[in-house]
Amino acid sequence: MDAVRMDKWLWAARFFKTRALASRACDLGRIASNGVKAKPAREVRVGNRLRIENDGGVFEVAVLATSEVRGPAAVAQTLYEESAESRETRRKRAEERRVLEQTMPLPERRPNKHDRRRIIQFRGRG
Repeated sequence: MDAVRMDKWLWAARFFKTRALASRACDLGRIASNGVKAKPAREVRVGNRLRIENDGGVFEVAVLATSEVRGPAAVAQTLYEESAESRETRRKRAEERRVLEQTMPLPERRPNKHDRRRIIQFRGRG
């Protein structure tokens, strides 16, 4: 297998749970191949450098192998190699999120109608 569609490869490499989500990320410009925004049908080949933005953060990877089938996570991780800078950046951002969650605890309850109106007024929308 020489080349694979971008959305299939992203799904097979387990960056997205479904091909539809992978395709949507391409359409929104969250996937770049060799510095160029990639469409879902763009071909992925061994040696390509991808920049992938998803819920887990921003990944910068080099494609080591291609696959059209989604397998176990251990197999999916052999399809790419993440750069050291990318890994370190994601680790730092995760640490920042963890510290922020500790300093700003979640509210005790959901906002009621009165609270929502005050929030809307505060944001300047009402």
